Formats: sequence, structure tokens, C-alpha cells
Amino acid sequence: MNSPVVEKQIRLVLLDEQGLSRTSLARLLALEPGFEIAGECGDPAEAVEALSLSPVDVVLLDFNIGPEAAAGFISAARSAGYQGQFLLLAGTVDAETSALVLKLGAAGIFLKSEAAERLIQAIWLVASGEVWIDRRVIHLLAERCADPAGRPLDPKPNRLLSHRERDVVTGILGGLTNRKIAVGMGLSEGSVKNILQGLFSRTGVRTRSQLVRLVLEGSLGSVRG
Repeated sequence: MNSPVVEKQIRLVLLDEQGLSRTSLARLLALEPGFEIAGECGDPAEAVEALSLSPVDVVLLDFNIGPEAAAGFISAARSAGYQGQFLLLAGTVDAETSALVLKLGAAGIFLKSEAAERLIQAIWLVASGEVWIDRRVIHLLAERCADPAGRPLDPKPNRLLSHRERDVVTGILGGLTNRKIAVGMGLSEGSVKNILQGLFSRTGVRTRSQLVRLVLEGSLGSVRG
């Protein structure tokens, strides 16, 4: 597996109630250059304690602990002073739970049906401060972002999306490039880039993935697919 060259190791804590699964994942990641396993935990309380013992960059949180336990752990870890990232590992998730963990501060949702190479990519990405959300989860959340009655999720006028902005964001949620978004909208690629830069400026984000996160949290108004 090819990994970015970095100056420091990415320290990981694994939280998974299933011991065999946790051990197998730890062995896999320990073989990856640039990764260091700082803790293997079977319950949230143990993981919170592990985070207090040494610096940790990313917590791999297996969703088999349940949505309430996952949400409680993230809140407890933040309250204890943890400043790193959370990457949720899940077999399946629903839109409501996904939105909840993202609002609590999870940096990504990774579906277990993906290949190991994709998990490595996801860890590097969230460790750098970006967001990793499986495309299937994005589609679920994009539907949730639209209020059935057509009302904006955020009533602040300066946060509402124009029609063109909504079309660009919808394209991003669908994983389209700027060029493909432009073709679908009948605009030039430069026009799409200008719309995107305008959104970056208004929201204070710097990347498409960070913009996606704001949308999924309902912070940019209604988005319809």
C-alpha cells in the first residue's frame, strides 16, 4: 500500500467490542508505514482512559458498540480534552445516526464493505483534518438535508443557497467533478469554480470535503438531489 510520506507517525486508538475484529485490524494497521497503535479498547470507558495516557491522532470507532454508546463516547472524549479525530467504522448506518455523529465531531464514516486500501486512505485523510464520508452515506444524508416542506434548515438569510449554489453543492454531494457539474448546469467550468470559491469565502472552509460536512450538518440551507 502506498502512503503519503509524513514527518511523524499517526497514532491510533481502536475501539471495538469484538476482540477478534479489533485484534485483526490492529495487526493490519501496525504493518502500515506511518501508523502506530496506541491502544486497543473494548469499551468506551477504556478508550477515554487510553486517550488521556498519550497523544492520539485518530480514534477508529467501530459502530457495533451502538449509536448511543458511540455518541456518548465522542462527547466524553471531547469533554476529557481529546483534540484528535474520530473515524467511524460501520457495516450499515442510517441518515439520522450519521448526521448525529458528524455533528458531535466525527471526521468520517467508513463502510466495512470497502477494501483495506480505502481504509488506509481514509485514515490519512482524516488525520490531516479532512472529512471522509462514504458516497452511499452522502446520498442518505443529502436526502435528509432537504426539509419535506421545502423550508430551509437554517433560517439565517445569509446562509441560504441560491439555485446555482444548490446545484453545485448537489453535484459535489454526488461525487461529480467541477467539469461534470458544469456540463450538467450548462455553465463553463470556470463559472462553477467561481460559485464554489464564493461558497468557500462565505462559509470559511477551504476544501470541498469541508463544505460537504457543513451541508450534511444542515448548515447551508436545504439541498435537494
